[in-house]
Amino acid sequence: MKRTYSSWMDGEWTSSQNEYTKATEMFADDGTLLAKGWARHNVFNYDRNKVKNHNRRKEWDFYQLSNGRFMVQLSFANISLGGYVSAVLVDLMSGKVVNSVMSPFVGCKDKYVLPYKGDIVNNVKGHLGNADFEFDTKETSRTLHFKMDSVELNFTMDMYPDHENITTILPFKGMADKYFMTTKQNCMPCEGTYRIGADIYYFSKDDTFCVLDWGRVNTPYSMVWYWGNGSTYLYDEDGTKHTFGFEITWGIGDESNATETCLFYDGKAHKIDAVDVETFPKPSRYMEPWVFKSRDGRFNLTMTPSFDHHSDLNVGVMRMNSHQVHGKWNGTVTLDDGKVLEIKDMYAFCEYVENRW
Repeated sequence: MKRTYSSWMDGEWTSSQNEYTKATEMFADDGTLLAKGWARHNVFNYDRNKVKNHNRRKEWDFYQLSNGRFMVQLSFANISLGGYVSAVLVDLMSGKVVNSVMSPFVGCKDKYVLPYKGDIVNNVKGHLGNADFEFDTKETSRTLHFKMDSVELNFTMDMYPDHENITTILPFKGMADKYFMTTKQNCMPCEGTYRIGADIYYFSKDDTFCVLDWGRVNTPYSMVWYWGNGSTYLYDEDGTKHTFGFEITWGIGDESNATETCLFYDGKAHKIDAVDVETFPKPSRYMEPWVFKSRDGRFNLTMTPSFDHHSDLNVGVMRMNSHQVHGKWNGTVTLDDGKVLEIKDMYAFCEYVENRW
């Protein structure tokens, strides 16, 4: 079932958002994309064998967690021609990459097949080079394990029953077989350790959250995007604790059917309209304030940057140039029922990425 509606704000209708609520086939038999829109859970039936040009198919499970001081990235990716499993630890205060390990593979595109949905009970487990890894998803929890040489990661995180996310399928105009499908699962309190030899970094659910970026895409060669994300605790005047988070992505494909923009409050998704940043950060304004506004007026936040985690992987025909900027966010957001939340010094990030892949 597909539900099409528009957001109502200040007496005006904004752009349409196609929400899918029932199981839906993603592809026709010839590989043409059928579903275009968003859902609170991944209701899309993704059959990777229907994808045209398998060499353009890319699949990943990417976890990023942070307590505002240290950030961990743990991921497995299969980009058809090869792939990798990797772990990274970054000190957000000093700007130093404390540790980074990767075990790649070439070919074997059908050996390392990831789950067709990221928000159902599933298990990703394997041995690759010197690395052993396992990503285990239950109904209300996730566990992550990675070990490679002297590096070992062990993390657990909580989810609400019926924990909602935002899953989007974005098409590309004039390209019937191209798509960008992701699930962003926010607001997962996380605890665990990142060990490097005898050095151990501890993370607590008191201040650490994890986001899952689950992607299954078949895209044009050259792309640009913004991705902003964060989770935190908010407290009522009587001390009642709530989880809050947001997901803002834009610049990818045709967003006329849906935008990858959403608020999360106590495990429920609150859909908002398109978000943009007032000042283009390239080439030298990444460390200036980023002012974000949504078209429906429900997202008004400013990020004051503290660190630009810049990476530029350039191997000729392939390049990923990323500025993932971290900082403190302040302003207001509005939930579906009109409740306004004041955000004060929330740690979160937004990145600007240019890709050739």
